[in-house]
Amino acid sequence: MKEQLEQLQQEALQEIQAASSQKELNDIRIKYLGKKGPMTEVLRGMGKLSPEERPAVGELVNTVRTTIQDTLEARIEEVKAVELEAKLAAETIDVTLPGRTSLPGHTHLLQQIIDEMEDLFVGLGYTIAEGPEVETDLYNFEMLNLPKDHPARDMQDSFYVTDETLLRTHTSPVQARTMLQAEGKPIRIICPGKVYRRDEDDATHSHQFMQIEGLVIDEHISMADLKGTLESFVKQLFGETREIRLRPSFFPFTEPSVEVDISCFKCGGKGCNVCKKTGWIEILGSGMVHPRVLEMAGYDSTKMSGFAFGIGVERMAMLKHGVDDIRHFYTNDLRFIEQF
Repeated sequence: MKEQLEQLQQEALQEIQAASSQKELNDIRIKYLGKKGPMTEVLRGMGKLSPEERPAVGELVNTVRTTIQDTLEARIEEVKAVELEAKLAAETIDVTLPGRTSLPGHTHLLQQIIDEMEDLFVGLGYTIAEGPEVETDLYNFEMLNLPKDHPARDMQDSFYVTDETLLRTHTSPVQARTMLQAEGKPIRIICPGKVYRRDEDDATHSHQFMQIEGLVIDEHISMADLKGTLESFVKQLFGETREIRLRPSFFPFTEPSVEVDISCFKCGGKGCNVCKKTGWIEILGSGMVHPRVLEMAGYDSTKMSGFAFGIGVERMAMLKHGVDDIRHFYTNDLRFIEQF
């Protein structure tokens, strides 16, 4: 048995020195020191030895096992060092090479227009108000003088979640909520945000678009205040030479109501393809807040008055920058986006 143990030790040490990976060394450990290995078989056979032989053979078994174990661990450390050095050599980074650059982005054109209008109105003393995009019928229609079955609702067909919940069709619900919170006090706000309508997508229509609405309520507010505000807005966005024109219109939440046109910035009012030979371009709707809307929100319509207006952000961007298709704003085509 002594010769057998010495032979096992010699074979194990030879295999350990020849191994070149941690996997091979682990296989050698299992082969010689595992439960089914030859060392275990030797220990099981010690019961056949005489009591005089057992101590010497047991000591030799422990010596052989320890030698193999220590040699394995030392070889594993050597192999680990070699593998690490090879890995570091393969992953060496040349710090003198130029780094990967990230192209800086920029604000989307629609957000640029919103920021520009917000700066203008904040400078005029307005505050920015926001509200949920999923609205109730109460705030989206009824608080704005659009009771159920009112025919004007057909112009704002939206996406309904339930019979009483829908994706808002304008940012006017923010105005209704703000008026209720104000409890009859003066307010001056603009309401930017995304709105939804069931329009067929084409060059000038989208099922979703951006809108900015404005609302002013105070004593002695008149159409003159509305016109002056809109003139400031138009000159800021389209240039000091632009003029505005108010045309009678109808909106359930304003009375009187007007459509607002600006003099064509391409032809200066002479008539061209942009203004359809009229010299004017329609840009937004507005009017004086309907007394009933004021009263539903808790205002005394005999003392307080106000005006409101709604601006389509995409339309402003299309007019200002000559964009011919509203869908360009939402397709994320870098060839379009990088122009602005």
